[in-house]
Formats: sequence, C-alpha cells, structure tokens
Amino acid sequence: MKLNIRQIEVFRAVMITGTIRGASELLFVSQPAVSRLLSHTEQRIGFALFERIRGRLHPTQEARKLFHEVEIVYDGVQRVNDMARELFEHQEGILNIVASPSIGQMLIPTAIASYRHTHPNVKLTFHYLTHLPLTDRLVKRQADLAITILPIHHPNLEQEELADASLVCICPYNHPLSRRAILEIKDLLPYPFISYEKTSPFGQMVQAMCDAAGISLRPVVEVGSPQNACSLVQAGAGVALVDQFSARSWSASRFVTRPIADGPALKAYLVRLRDEPLSQISQSFIDTLKEVIRKDGHAEMPPAVPPPMDDAPGKTARG
Repeated sequence: MKLNIRQIEVFRAVMITGTIRGASELLFVSQPAVSRLLSHTEQRIGFALFERIRGRLHPTQEARKLFHEVEIVYDGVQRVNDMARELFEHQEGILNIVASPSIGQMLIPTAIASYRHTHPNVKLTFHYLTHLPLTDRLVKRQADLAITILPIHHPNLEQEELADASLVCICPYNHPLSRRAILEIKDLLPYPFISYEKTSPFGQMVQAMCDAAGISLRPVVEVGSPQNACSLVQAGAGVALVDQFSARSWSASRFVTRPIADGPALKAYLVRLRDEPLSQISQSFIDTLKEVIRKDGHAEMPPAVPPPMDDAPGKTARG
C-alpha cells in the first residue's frame, strides 16, 4: 500500500491541473504514462482517487484528504531546496536571530550592523517576537540564537545572562513625576497608567509590585509590549513602567525615565538549544553582541537627575 515518490508526484499533478493532459504537460511525460501510473496507484491503495465526469477528473473525498498531506510534504521539500540554495549562496553560513521587542528595537540591530563589518558574507535573519513565539522558533530549530528580557524555562533550552537592567517609570517632559529623582509605585496612582495584559509576563510583574505595595493601578490602556508603552507615553497618553532596554531605545523621545524604588531587577538573556553545538558564526555574533553591550553601557543605570523646569518638549533625555 506504500506510494512511491513518482506516484505521489503524478497524483499531485492531476490534483493541481484537473486533467490527464494538464498533468502530462506539467510533468513533461505522455498522457498514457500518466493514465497508467494513476490507475496503478488507485489499484495499489485500494480506493478511487478521481471520478471521471465529462472529460474531467474530480477528486474523491479520500483524494482531498490525501492531497492535504501531500502538500505538507512538498512544502517541506521546498524548504529543503531553499535551504540548500541559501547555503550554496552564503558559503560562510546563515545565522537566524530572534529577540524580544525590548532588546530587538535597538541593541540587536546595533550588534548586527557591527557584525556585518567583519562578516559581510554571512547572511543574517532577524525577527523580534513575544515570549511564546520566540521560544517556539528556538525549539523548532527555526532560530539559532534568541535574546530576551525575560528568562525562558524549557528543558531543551539553555540561557546565559548578558546584561542587567531595571524596571523604570517613563513619563512626559514637565510631568510632575519628572521632577523627582526616584519614584515609588504608589506615586503613579494619580496619573493615567499604561500597563500590560494581566496574563503577560510584564503584566504579572506590575501586578506583583502593586500587590507588594498594597495598591491597585487602573490602566487606561493595556499594551502588548514595553515598546508599545513607550510610544503611547511619547504621544502623551499617560505614564508607564518599562524595562531600561526599551526606554533607552527611544533616544530622541519626548519622555523622561525615573527609577522605581524596590523595582524588580531585570536581565537580558542569551538563549539557545541545549543539545546543539555552538557554531563558529554564532559564537562570533555573541562576542560582537557582548562588546556592544559593554561599549554602550547597557548594564549600567545612569544617575537620575531631574530636568530643569524650562526643558523644551522636543529635547532629548536619556534614562
């Protein structure tokens, strides 16, 4: 009952074209050859694949189910061919990187630009994703390295701490909170608050801070990532709690950054498959990334200094 590759190929060609003639032209073989192979296939599997109505072949229900699986196989074959072509065209290799939005906005692009100077023939792909899709890509071997602001707990993955950061408050220029060097979570109560979905990692972090302080912050907007929160604060929609990496990526923004007393410490993590040997190009990118972190001081929190009262909204403040 097993089908060979040629039988699957003929079946797919007939499904796509709807006729013996179309299948023969698609496969560059004679019509009788297609008819014979199709008939032999039906005999071998023990059920009809097509009904012949007015000169056309109409697939049976069984054929439609079989075709769905055949297309999955062909998609896989196409990916293999694409990968072989990519490897041929990029002899030095291909590096697939994913990152959380906080890290992916500025830190990883900076590292990629630096890496390209010394490895111009390595092809890189880069996507920033939320927690679950990022983990999924790593586990399915669709990414080589992941850099994330939150730890990933999975038996097939290992992680390394890259940098330290903090959860900080961001608010517009000349906002009452901007006049203070350090804030407490309760200080945010009087103001429109931009937060995260309660089930998300950042949402749970904010909720834990509120519970510890015995307060309840009522968000006016809930967002999917700290980068979304930064854009809303810049637009004047309220104040927010974000990680330092996100705040620093808005270097020309119209908000200021203030530390939160007893705020949770955050880290940037490098995550990869536990049982996959680290390739030379992966290691060289990691070295570049660590050098970027060191040079740009992402592991250090600069002292908070309240801006002068006459700060113009268009000027830049780094958190």
